[in-house]
Amino acid sequence: MSQVLTDINKATTTNACFTCSFQLEDVVLLHHLIQKDPNLPVLFLETGYHFAATYNYRDQLTKQWNLNLLNLAAKQSVADQEAQFGILNQSSPAQCCQLRKVEPLFNALENYDIWYTGLRREQSPTRANLEVHEATVLKSGKTIAKVSPLAHWTWKEVWQYARQHNLPILELYDQGYTSIGCQPCTAKPASDDNLRSGRWGGKKLECGIHTFSN
Repeated sequence: MSQVLTDINKATTTNACFTCSFQLEDVVLLHHLIQKDPNLPVLFLETGYHFAATYNYRDQLTKQWNLNLLNLAAKQSVADQEAQFGILNQSSPAQCCQLRKVEPLFNALENYDIWYTGLRREQSPTRANLEVHEATVLKSGKTIAKVSPLAHWTWKEVWQYARQHNLPILELYDQGYTSIGCQPCTAKPASDDNLRSGRWGGKKLECGIHTFSN
């Protein structure tokens, strides 16, 4: 773990941002990054479908850590989207994710050169080949650096760091959740070997953000 933190300390935050879902690995990395740059833009995907506990926790940490939080919302409100398309998280979750997550985020990423994430290889089979340093091509054709400093961390190491630094923990973990996104698309894991197996009813493991340029 010490070597990984050394690598993070060498990283730059110049014209960088961090996407944060306020899951534990994100909070662990956030805790470390804001010690380097307290004004680092923290991008939260405000889908309108999060757990109330997630919103409360986000607001608690934002106030406690004085975060430079940017809430990224879709062009349509939840009500307008449901009026036009129905309940997309039930009928077409991929489209829902595209409208409420992928598009708002990638529009915002045009303003940055470095994108930090809390992704880890251990999270799911779809992330097994994740590298610490990757490149992402945006719709405009601009290429930005995607940096996932915790790529090789284990779930045990994440919890070890959180406890060592006495970080506040999202209460949903105590209820058995291991991967937490929008409430309608989040359940407890179906497999202990796949922390994201409770997402989208097991129909998919990614919202599209991290497969955007593939």
